[in-house]
Amino acid sequence: MTRFIDVPALSRLVQDVGVTTFMAELADTLRSDFARWGEFDKAPRVASHSDVGVIELMPVADSRRYAFKYVNGHPSNTARGMYTVMAFGVLADVATGYPELLCELTLTTALRTAATSAMAAKALARPDSRVMALIGNGAQSEFQALAFHSQLGIEEIRLFDVDPRATDKLMRNLSAFPGLRLIRCESTAEAVRGADIVTTVTADKALATIITPEMIEPGMHINGVGGDCPGKTELHADVLRAGKIFVEFEPQTRIEGDIQQLPADHPVTELWQVLTGAAAGRESAQQVTVFDSVGFALEDFSALSYVHKLALARKIGEDVALVPPAEDDPKDLFRLTRGGRTQLRRVA
Repeated sequence: MTRFIDVPALSRLVQDVGVTTFMAELADTLRSDFARWGEFDKAPRVASHSDVGVIELMPVADSRRYAFKYVNGHPSNTARGMYTVMAFGVLADVATGYPELLCELTLTTALRTAATSAMAAKALARPDSRVMALIGNGAQSEFQALAFHSQLGIEEIRLFDVDPRATDKLMRNLSAFPGLRLIRCESTAEAVRGADIVTTVTADKALATIITPEMIEPGMHINGVGGDCPGKTELHADVLRAGKIFVEFEPQTRIEGDIQQLPADHPVTELWQVLTGAAAGRESAQQVTVFDSVGFALEDFSALSYVHKLALARKIGEDVALVPPAEDDPKDLFRLTRGGRTQLRRVA
């Protein structure tokens, strides 16, 4: 049987563990998997683009497990009462191909994206960072705020979104978390002024320049998270040129990250190299660092592995017959077209 984690089951897992603990433990899993980067079979995601959005498949595997995520990005969906990003994924046994886990990945992706951002910032931002600007206050924003608050000690978050209702929602959702000072700003420039870390998490499928060179201050860490694809940017090209750039998987980021604006030979450093000590991260307190994050399949592998382990230990989710039972003769699939003794069970 295959363990099935739907949205209610994942929500229960997060509530049982606690959202900040969940993201911290997931960040530990991510760090461990990034440290064994060379063990993974990696490829850029396969994307199907339209005028209004993108649908992607994101595969990755090591010698034991294979994972993939189906994910979309449709910025106009919110006008239809739907999420911009929705996803599900599978974790399978490499030795047999058997699917061990079928899991929702919409909520999980938000959690793993914030955990990845915090993991990268721990390696790249100044250790004394206490103020963050959060540009874009949509579905991902609370997760980013809480991950940086709980894992990096961010005390003040300066908020801006072109939709004031999104900022209202964010402030309402985070009001239950003490020790986090939230300041509503009237523009990106106001929010960024004096920030140690700048997180951009916008969704419009456009060549935008949300962060421009005059906004940059010495020592900033820029966490470029917003949904990415060819023709979608958040950072002015001169912002990229002003900083040292870090990416997840260079072949993918060259296609759809903010660095698509730069020449193919402009130097970047993959994050795993910093995490393992193979390359330097921040080299001075005055240096500007840029994490051009587009999301990579290894992060979903880590998230699926973590959720699977947690679900089994806490007996959350259900087992479903995603694959027919072999019974006495694994060559006889046709038997399932007949009535009789074969019963496909669902176990809570």
